[in-house]
Amino acid sequence: MLAPTMRVLLVKPKASLAIVRGLERFQRLEPLELGYLAAALPPHHQVRVLDLRLTRRPRRAFLAALATFRPDLVGFTGYTHERAAVKALAREVRRSLPRTLVVVGGHHATVAPADYNVPEIDVVVRGEGCGPFRSVVAAWEGGELPLGIPNALLTGEHWDAAAAAAWPRFPDPATIPTPRRDLWDPRRYTCVWVSENPAPWQELFPPVAMVRTSYGCRMQCSFCVVPFLCGGEHRPRPVEAVADEIAALPQRHVYFADDENFIDETFAAALADALAARGVRKRYFAWTRATTVLRSPELLRRWAEIGLDGAFLGFEFSSDEELRAVRKGGSVATNERAHDQLRRVGVACHAAFMVRAEYTVEQFERLRRYLAAMPPAQCSFTVCTPSPGTPDWHAMEPHIWVDDPYRLYDCMHPLTPTAVPLREFGRRFAALLATAAGKNPLRAERRPVRPWELGRVLLAEARFEAAFRRLHRDYPRELWG
Repeated sequence: MLAPTMRVLLVKPKASLAIVRGLERFQRLEPLELGYLAAALPPHHQVRVLDLRLTRRPRRAFLAALATFRPDLVGFTGYTHERAAVKALAREVRRSLPRTLVVVGGHHATVAPADYNVPEIDVVVRGEGCGPFRSVVAAWEGGELPLGIPNALLTGEHWDAAAAAAWPRFPDPATIPTPRRDLWDPRRYTCVWVSENPAPWQELFPPVAMVRTSYGCRMQCSFCVVPFLCGGEHRPRPVEAVADEIAALPQRHVYFADDENFIDETFAAALADALAARGVRKRYFAWTRATTVLRSPELLRRWAEIGLDGAFLGFEFSSDEELRAVRKGGSVATNERAHDQLRRVGVACHAAFMVRAEYTVEQFERLRRYLAAMPPAQCSFTVCTPSPGTPDWHAMEPHIWVDDPYRLYDCMHPLTPTAVPLREFGRRFAALLATAAGKNPLRAERRPVRPWELGRVLLAEARFEAAFRRLHRDYPRELWG
């Protein structure tokens, strides 16, 4: 007897914050998490992915999908700043299709599950969702409530507060399926691409695939949730599975979604060899640490040979005192040596910095001067904000100055009182962006670019900086200063 087919709709919400939407002008990556969930389900189910980031009218698009597809189960993913949108969409499911099961997962569900214990949501999946989601769907397919499933919490009368308080642990990476990418148009997902020696007329916004080769990190940064989820371990997927996945991609550019790509030298070297043996010729962007770069220069050189164009390097701060405060395990000098080492092997550096809510005008200016003196790099900035659920978050909670910190939790809005007025904070942040824009290797090397892509970059920069200058409007008026 054939198993009954279920209609499953997987949804990624559209962000409401202008700063997040401004960032998407530079980088809109595949809904990889939904591809994993789809791949975890038996093939007899009908699965659709609805990425509301791609539409101007997300509510209208969502209601149309409910009316035409009439799903038996709707699954949402979402970051913390998207949780209000997820709840609003879940209410629409309740009104339109009251018998449809509503399941929520993603980052916010993992770090703050109790926030989703509301009537419009049935199940909260935490951590790596493939296994729990597959079990939830199987239970619902059999006409049963999904009770007793690890890392899947039923809301309402079945809510397990003790389970919600414990951190979920990630499973063996070998059990993770290859994500389904046939459920979206790969041309819709692009990323502004960085390289140390950009070719004349190089494509700036190529279609980009996301690939996860591992998860976890061995570091214990006090603001980060990863050590709690992975127990301080770095856990790679099987080399052959990753190499096969990359080799099959239609996109030429690959953006790795790891916490750290090269911390396990044996795995990283084996993956490079496996890709080379398959004759894979793609361009890569990876995540690493300064200490890893300095410890393994030949590994980075090997990856540069097979296509590594850029690497994310967490500079975080421009002073050793601030680095010690977050237990980063490095120094400004270490970051600078790693930056130089990357450039020497032909890999562009994406230097990621953080600012603090308590930054004074002098501290903003010190960071701006540091940026101006840096060698070429692509730079990004966040506000140092610990992840919900971490000890740093709990220490910060008494000082939070907004009624709903989750609404503004995008790591670009300060959640505690700023040392300078909010208007000034936003202007100073925008000034950092303007200074950093001139450090991009494309500008520094004065390479010619396609005129229409140049226009796209300039517009994206202008909109992003403007969003920060208007950052204060996301807060109650009495906080504007």
